[in-house]
Amino acid sequence: MRKLLVAVTSVLAFSVSTGTAAGTPLPLPEIFATNNTAIITDPADSRLRDRLTGFDREVRGIVFAHGGVTTRSTLLDGVFWSSEQQRTTFERSRKFDVTLGEEGLRHAAATIGKRFRQESVLTFRFLPANSPQVDAVQVEVDGITAQQLREGLLNDVVARETLGGGSVTLQNRAILIAGVVDLPVVRAFVTSLGGDMSRAKVRKGTWEFVSAAETPLWINENAA
Repeated sequence: MRKLLVAVTSVLAFSVSTGTAAGTPLPLPEIFATNNTAIITDPADSRLRDRLTGFDREVRGIVFAHGGVTTRSTLLDGVFWSSEQQRTTFERSRKFDVTLGEEGLRHAAATIGKRFRQESVLTFRFLPANSPQVDAVQVEVDGITAQQLREGLLNDVVARETLGGGSVTLQNRAILIAGVVDLPVVRAFVTSLGGDMSRAKVRKGTWEFVSAAETPLWINENAA
């Protein structure tokens, strides 16, 4: 998927859920991906109503071939800012919750990127807050639409250059990801969109934009 950099909020505003409480497992790793290669600038474009059913099925097969299963697939509306083209674009995508380890996650993402001709595919692994691998934060914020996100990026130079874009579920829940160092920028941006920081779900982890060109294709030999 073209870069799926997204917005988050400051840990100063609310507590961060780390999944480290006794008996509470961390959420499953996630893959954010699309099969879209077109530039779509009209929010009314019919392609933005595609539910990506066939794509969903194919990605589940790729995850299975790499030794995991997809426990949930969430349809998303994405909004992205291109510094090179100086414009925002829209696309449909999906978030896949998968049972893969670090290497399997990376190789599955590379396979998806290669299969669907994507520059890169975003992965996110949830980690305990004190893990030395933590370099990113994910937040879910209700009450934000794709159109609000687009207008916010158009109006906020710092946010669009820092974050690059974001994704929203069909229920208007923004799923936002950013580097830890960018939290101050993200907090201001999300607040400007009307997001309720006190009710946002924020979790720490590590992200990676996996390039199909850089990662060799790998198939789990034990997946029959």
